[in-house]
Amino acid sequence: MTTTHPTSTSTRAGTLGTNAHRPDGVAKVQGGFAFSSDMWSENMLWGATLRSPHPYAKIISIDDSAALAIDGVECVVTAQDVPGNPYYGLIMSDQPVFAAIGDTVRYCGEPIAAVAADHPETCKRALAAIKVVYEILTPVTNPQDCVSGIAPQIHPQGNVYRHQRIITGDQSIVGDVIVEGTYEIGMQDQAFLGLESALAIPDSGGEGLELYVATQWLHEDRKQIAACLNIPEDKIRLVLGGVGGAFGAREDISLQVHTCLLALKSGRPVRISYGREESFYGHVHRHPATIWMRHHADRNGKILKIESTMLFDGGAYCSTSPAVLINAITHTQGPYKCDTASVEGWAVRTNNPPCGAMRGFGVVQACFAHESQMEKLGVALGLSPVEIRLRNVMETGDRLITGQIMDSVAPVEQCIRETDAIAMPEPLLPNADIRQIPGGTGLTAQPGNIVRGVGWGVSMKNLMYSEGFDDYSTARCRMTDGVVSVKFATSEVGQGFTMLAQQIARTILGVDEVLLDTIDTQVGSAGSTSASRQTWMSGGAVKAACEKVLEDLFDHAALTFELSRDHVRIEETDIVDILSGRRIAVSEASKGINLDRTEEYHHPPTEDLDENGQGNCHVAFAFVAHRAVVDVDVELGLVKVVQIATAQDVGRILNPISVQGQVEGGIAQGLGLAVMEEIIVKDGKVRNPSFTDYLLPTFLDAPLVEMVLIEEFEPKSPLGAKGVGEPPCISVTPAIANAIRNATGRELPRVPIRPYDICL
Repeated sequence: MTTTHPTSTSTRAGTLGTNAHRPDGVAKVQGGFAFSSDMWSENMLWGATLRSPHPYAKIISIDDSAALAIDGVECVVTAQDVPGNPYYGLIMSDQPVFAAIGDTVRYCGEPIAAVAADHPETCKRALAAIKVVYEILTPVTNPQDCVSGIAPQIHPQGNVYRHQRIITGDQSIVGDVIVEGTYEIGMQDQAFLGLESALAIPDSGGEGLELYVATQWLHEDRKQIAACLNIPEDKIRLVLGGVGGAFGAREDISLQVHTCLLALKSGRPVRISYGREESFYGHVHRHPATIWMRHHADRNGKILKIESTMLFDGGAYCSTSPAVLINAITHTQGPYKCDTASVEGWAVRTNNPPCGAMRGFGVVQACFAHESQMEKLGVALGLSPVEIRLRNVMETGDRLITGQIMDSVAPVEQCIRETDAIAMPEPLLPNADIRQIPGGTGLTAQPGNIVRGVGWGVSMKNLMYSEGFDDYSTARCRMTDGVVSVKFATSEVGQGFTMLAQQIARTILGVDEVLLDTIDTQVGSAGSTSASRQTWMSGGAVKAACEKVLEDLFDHAALTFELSRDHVRIEETDIVDILSGRRIAVSEASKGINLDRTEEYHHPPTEDLDENGQGNCHVAFAFVAHRAVVDVDVELGLVKVVQIATAQDVGRILNPISVQGQVEGGIAQGLGLAVMEEIIVKDGKVRNPSFTDYLLPTFLDAPLVEMVLIEEFEPKSPLGAKGVGEPPCISVTPAIANAIRNATGRELPRVPIRPYDICL
């Protein structure tokens, strides 16, 4: 259940500010939506990947002769079949398409070879028949060994992806009150329901191909694929397949190059689709991290100095580890004023599974530490969790520890006060329904043994890409006879951009019918669907393209209908001459003409951090507060999250029901990290690669969510809106952890919190 403050509405359905419906919504609900794993092509082969069972080993030999002898096997590809760059990667090109003979595998699950055959079962038999001889090596699994220099170098590019400091202010300051702690965050999986799948179709001449794939960034995928295949980018067309969730895990290449290699070698369409276990090995995860933090405050509770060291385990390959680290250390202070800081962070390479982007992107880890610290600081000063935060709230115009000025709308105090004003849930009654009790219908807990706890978490999250990245998005708008079509390469991963693009076009152009062109690489890049950037960036591009078409339409209408060109505007579905009062329907004004505009939207430039971590490295920020109420059986270690109250800074609300869905979904993901979700890695091997053993929140775990959406137009944003998908999952995790601490009196320095952490 969710409650919200009322928001702005429009007089016309389907425009900005209204509860517009997703164009793919009905098909998804009825089961008719085509996800990437539903793709099919005539004469198609199936593909599959052979993966290393070892986290670290040298490949002595690969013998695929027995696999090729199996009836129905079309081809096998290995490292020697890669015609171009044998490596790929988002930030650093360090990950091999296939591990080669004489080289090493660096994580359990690294690809060795791929096969194409007439049936998935034939593929399985072929993989089993490939003989690989390994020289097993001792894996590096402790990230601290990479910082200290104890670990041997496991990659030519070294064991440290990035080391960065932030030093600012008077380092001699010592507070009247000092609190510190060391906090750990486990490895979380994105756990999307739609598994990785791709279909590659070679052209008749074998010089190019089409790839249908579920991804977050079509153009970046194409760039890396083209380099590996040694084919010009314009010979490769990528088309977005139906995406069943992403949360960052689809930013990196997984099966794309393998599928294309098999299609080119066989001359036939090839589809690869992962199962759940292979998906755990085939994509990146949230970085596990260890964070030490110390806060200095005066006797009134004002934060004077923050010290911190952060260590992020990036696993075997770089992915986005350097950027994740920067997000973490630049958010050390959280949404609080602080003039002095000393922060040091490392992202390192180990033989553990590769880690990369996941919702919250480094800020989740930092927030768990700083919000655990804020709770400690409040206790040390005798202040409530609300009061200690209110005494330190950040405001627009404050200077961050990086030297950057907070020029975003920053209603942190309002987020806290609005959350605090939300009514607490009713107490647990002695005769409560068993479904309201920790353990539920397992009948393990009794109401008399339950202790209720309340905890807080407040966070800020940067929006868009940082540190000088030339970020832009492209969109095309075409109007023909009153019908508008919009084209972009924005990956729709469930966030609802396809719906938003239609809302923008309807609002600006005064039309009702807006068609969506195919999402592919036959238009300029839209960048990645990540970093809470698409509403701002691709929304800005669609807005710009539609406004150019509107200018052309006004020019045409002024000439054709003798209107005052400088005094016309759109009102609902009419062009209105405000001098004469004359109205011309858009559908009539656009008859017989074809207007077509393509536009790019760029945000203001950012800067790299210098050696002391100073620089304007971020574009903008959003803010949120969470209050968690939990019931805990302290003897059994069972937890039920009863209520999450939240107030979130969202800028302008473009679609109320969509915002509500994003907030609720983010809270569920943050709850998972707080009390159940973790990939267990031992000696470099994943021990729970299935949804049987990797626990996810279900409907029965979902708390009552009471939300307030704080709507204040963000002037830096082209639509006045802020991305809303990431902030909900950030501070809800420490809020739940703080609530469990409040109920139990235990330190609980690690998430997820397990029953044995509570009851032992």
